[in-house]
Amino acid sequence: MTLNNRDTFNDRLENAAKAKQALLERARANDRSNDPEFIARQEARAAAARAREEREIEQRNAKRAEREAAKAKAIAEKEAEKIAQAAREADAAKKSLRAQLELLASQKATRDARYAARKARKKS
Repeated sequence: MTLNNRDTFNDRLENAAKAKQALLERARANDRSNDPEFIARQEARAAAARAREEREIEQRNAKRAEREAAKAKAIAEKEAEKIAQAAREADAAKKSLRAQLELLASQKATRDARYAARKARKKS
């Protein structure tokens, strides 16, 4: 049996290189990075992603501002409650002081009445 196939090692290397080159050319032909429609779609996707990120940032900032406003409102309510409590305590203190003054006045009146009665008994 004779060999009709007289391929040498160099022939096989050349065939492999040609096959690789053909694959690269087919891949380049299928490459969409040079296609204007593909580029436009990629830019549209990138713009949509940027817009989405901006919306998310705005939402986060809005939530943060809402939380800060709620905290400020809570602090203001606490301060208002403290002021109201202080006013109630001041009113209670005034009432207590007024009651003590009235008690002292009534005690003085009672003392004066006893003193006057004692004087009246001594005169008679």
